Amino acid sequence: MNSMRRIGAITTKELKQLSRDRVTFGMVVMIPLIQLLLFGFAINSVVRDIPIAVVDLSGNVAARIITEQVRVTQVVTITAFYDTPAEAEAAIVAGKVRAALVFPENLMQRVTSGQPVGQWLVDGSDTMVGSALLALRSMPLLLGAGAPQDAYRMPDPSFEVALFFNPERRSAVNIVPGLAAIILTMTMIMFTSIALVREREQGNLELLITTPVHSLELMVGKLIPYIFVGIIQVTIILGLGRLIFQVPFQGDFASLAIVTLAFIAASLTLGLLISTIAKTQMQAMQMTFFILIPSILLSGFMFPYEAMPVPAQYISEALPATHFIRLIRGVVLRGANAAQLLPDILWLLAFTTIMLAIATKRFRKSLD
Repeated sequence: MNSMRRIGAITTKELKQLSRDRVTFGMVVMIPLIQLLLFGFAINSVVRDIPIAVVDLSGNVAARIITEQVRVTQVVTITAFYDTPAEAEAAIVAGKVRAALVFPENLMQRVTSGQPVGQWLVDGSDTMVGSALLALRSMPLLLGAGAPQDAYRMPDPSFEVALFFNPERRSAVNIVPGLAAIILTMTMIMFTSIALVREREQGNLELLITTPVHSLELMVGKLIPYIFVGIIQVTIILGLGRLIFQVPFQGDFASLAIVTLAFIAASLTLGLLISTIAKTQMQAMQMTFFILIPSILLSGFMFPYEAMPVPAQYISEALPATHFIRLIRGVVLRGANAAQLLPDILWLLAFTTIMLAIATKRFRKSLD
């Protein structure tokens, strides 16, 4: 009986301590809740509303009829029109669209001869998006202004398809660059999120009080060592991806360095902000995983961005990993340069500035 009373006393103490630890208690409730909502509402393997461009070289009404029939499938959303296939290809490289539907000058001749009426130029670096667009290759088309029985049904296939960047549709080509974003998200945020917490727990803040180090100087000093850690990790991931899985590298190293450093800085400053909120290293790790789970599920790493509902896309846009996955896949797989990917780079730089400012303001060189 004495043993049971002692066990009960310890259990009561732990429950009271847990109830007072608001961050940990919040993680206990929020992590399963967030995962349930993400998997139930946001995760969808059926790809819809893929942004595409149209290039009409024929100027024929048949092109507009076919375009409308493609649009009503709801697989694609037409977001741009270009005058030449070269302009459409440049938009695909820059990530503005995922594919382009090109109608040739001799469209009506192709219709009457039973040849494919157009060509899909598809960004094959995302295998799920590529598969969804390949399914449109043999869609039935109806042409004709008379009665339905007078309409001309196109033979299969209705379109030719050119898969860019990953014609073999190998999943490793898509996964390896995205994996760099997920690993950096986990390690960069976790390393820095426990940085100030560790200083507090070990009593090192007492020493900092007597020094002339300013808050911003301390923050920047905490970041710099981990920048090299992030560079090493990206080098290992892309290097082994090239060596083991034959993942191509289409871009230039200068652009890769720019987008990688921008993301590392954003992740590190987010970790610093967490370190100013968390009271213990355990809380810092819990908050890191709270960010990591949406980064894996909503960033486009596992499921296409276009397949998510609009509210989930808004959340996705707030995650640095979403922007870096676009950037690194653009540089590594599509050969895009930093100038073509400037909007996402500027977003990461703005995020870094805001997070660093908030973390610096929240930090106080004191023991309270």
